[in-house]
Amino acid sequence: MAIGKSFLLGCDIGTATIKVVLAENQKGKPVIRGVFKEPSLGFQRGSIFDLTEASQSIGRAIAAVRKIHKGAVRNVYVNVGTPQVKVQSSKGVVAVSRADNEIYRDDIDRVMRASQAVSLGPNRTIIHTITRDFVIDGVGDIFDPLGLSGNRLEVNSLVVDAFTPHIKSLVKVVELVGGEIGGLVFTPLAGGRSVLSKVQKDLGTVLIDIGFGTTGMGVYEENKLIGLAKFPVGAGNISKDLAVGLKIPVQAAEELKLNYGFAKADEVGSKEAVELKKFWPEAQGTVSRRFVAEIIEARLAEIFEFVNNELKLLGKSGKLPGGAVLVGGGAKLPGITELAKQELKLFSQVGLVSQEGWALGSPAMGECFEDPEFVNAVGLAMWGADQEGWQSSERGGNWTGRLKKFVSYFKP
Repeated sequence: MAIGKSFLLGCDIGTATIKVVLAENQKGKPVIRGVFKEPSLGFQRGSIFDLTEASQSIGRAIAAVRKIHKGAVRNVYVNVGTPQVKVQSSKGVVAVSRADNEIYRDDIDRVMRASQAVSLGPNRTIIHTITRDFVIDGVGDIFDPLGLSGNRLEVNSLVVDAFTPHIKSLVKVVELVGGEIGGLVFTPLAGGRSVLSKVQKDLGTVLIDIGFGTTGMGVYEENKLIGLAKFPVGAGNISKDLAVGLKIPVQAAEELKLNYGFAKADEVGSKEAVELKKFWPEAQGTVSRRFVAEIIEARLAEIFEFVNNELKLLGKSGKLPGGAVLVGGGAKLPGITELAKQELKLFSQVGLVSQEGWALGSPAMGECFEDPEFVNAVGLAMWGADQEGWQSSERGGNWTGRLKKFVSYFKP
C-alpha cells in the first residue's frame, strides 16, 4: 500500500488544545503509533482568527508526527468545529434505470447526488451528506439497496454545510505546514464514531461533546443519525465566569476549576475553603468551594439547556433509552454525570473509546482510549480508516468506504 494511505492522522483542532492521533493500517486494522497534544493558538470557538498563530500551533503537532512517519502528514483527517455549521434534512428520488428493475451502483450514485440538491445560503460548502435510510417503492428502513429490485429509489439524508471561509482557512493552515487534507469531519460525528456502540445508536442516545470553546451534540436512534447541533459555549466559559466572580486571571480560574471544581453545588461541603494564593500570588483570602461549584453548575446547566432544547425539537427530550454520553475536556469535571441526569432526565455517563476494532499497539498509546478529551481525535482516525477501507467491522467500515465520495468534504 502507498505510504500516504498506510498511515493517517486524526487531528482534533480545539480552541484550547490540538490533539493528534497517528494511525497505521496493520493487516486491515488501525493501530495507534503516536498521540500528541499541543496548545492551540489562533483559534476561537472552532474557527481561525489568526492564521499565523494557528499555523504555528498545527505546525508543532505536524512536526512531532514527522519524527515518527513523514508520509503520514499527507493524509490528515481534520474536524470542523464551528457553531456556524448547519444541518438540514434532504430527500433524493430517482427512477431505477434498468429494465429488470435491479438497483445498481449508478442508481445509488444518482439518488445520492439528488439528495445534495438543497438550498444553500451564500458562501456555504457541503461537508457531509449522511445517509439515514433508503426507500424502495415506498418501503423504507433499507440500509443497502444494492442488488435489490424496484421501480423508484429514494434516500433520506442529513446534509451538513459550513461557512466556506472557515473551511478554506482550515485547509490553508494545514497545507501551510506541509499537511494534506484526507477529509473534513463535523466534530460530533467523529465523537460518535469512536464512542457510541451499535446498541447505543439503536436504543437512542445523545452524544454531548463539551469542548473548551464550543459544545456539540449528535442524536442517534434505530441506528440512524437523527440530529446534529453545535453551540458557541463550552468549558472555557466556566473559567471566565470564575475569573469574573473571584476577580482572578482566567488561567488561575482554569487551574482552580481543574483542581477543586465540582458540577453539583449541593454535594460540596459548605465549610470547605480554597486558598486563592495557590493559583494567583496576588490573591487574598479564601473562597468557598461550594461557591465555586455554584458558578460551575450554573454554566453547565445552561449548556444542558441548549442540548435539551434541541432534543425537544426532535421530540426526544427525556426519551432516549441509551441516555447521554459526555465527552470532551469538559466531561472530566467531577459530578457532571449527576448534573446531566438531573437536567436532561436521562441516564448519563462519560464516554470512553472502545478498543474493539483496533490492533494492539504500544501500551502507552492506550492512554487516549481512557481520556474523554481524545475521543474526537481517535474518532477522526477511525473515520479515516473507514474512508480508506481499512476496516470491515459491523460498525460500518465497508459501507462507509463505498460511500466515500458522498459522505465527503468538498474542497473549495
